[in-house]
Amino acid sequence: MKLDDVLNIGKPKHRRTLDQVDEFTSMLGPQSSYTGVFQGKDNYIVYGEVQGECDIEGTLVLGQGGRWRGNIRAVNVVIAGDVQGDIHAAAKLELAGTARVRGKITSPVVAMAQGAVHDGQLRMTKSTHVTRFNERRESTEREK
Repeated sequence: MKLDDVLNIGKPKHRRTLDQVDEFTSMLGPQSSYTGVFQGKDNYIVYGEVQGECDIEGTLVLGQGGRWRGNIRAVNVVIAGDVQGDIHAAAKLELAGTARVRGKITSPVVAMAQGAVHDGQLRMTKSTHVTRFNERRESTEREK
């Protein structure tokens, strides 16, 4: 599944994590739930509910309306939904304006949109850089 198909966006700008993802190999829809462990080297997008752990060598996206109960570990993490658990992003973590995270965040780069909520610790790895931004891109149909 191509990123443009999932997010319905035009020409990528290559500034954000999602701009660099060509396709998602696995998707959990909004009416679906999963209990267990995600492992692999692919890119995953979740709009449903997960109770469990994640340890992937790729990008994990938790879409708006998605819920995750458990710890997340991935190279890149983009959160637009609700997480109750710790997040470890090896390269970059992005929190959209609709993100709600309760748990410890560990990442060398954190980008947080206006409106995002984080209740917990921020653990810095190497020299952590936190960027706050106002979303200027068009919303997707799913986010409206």
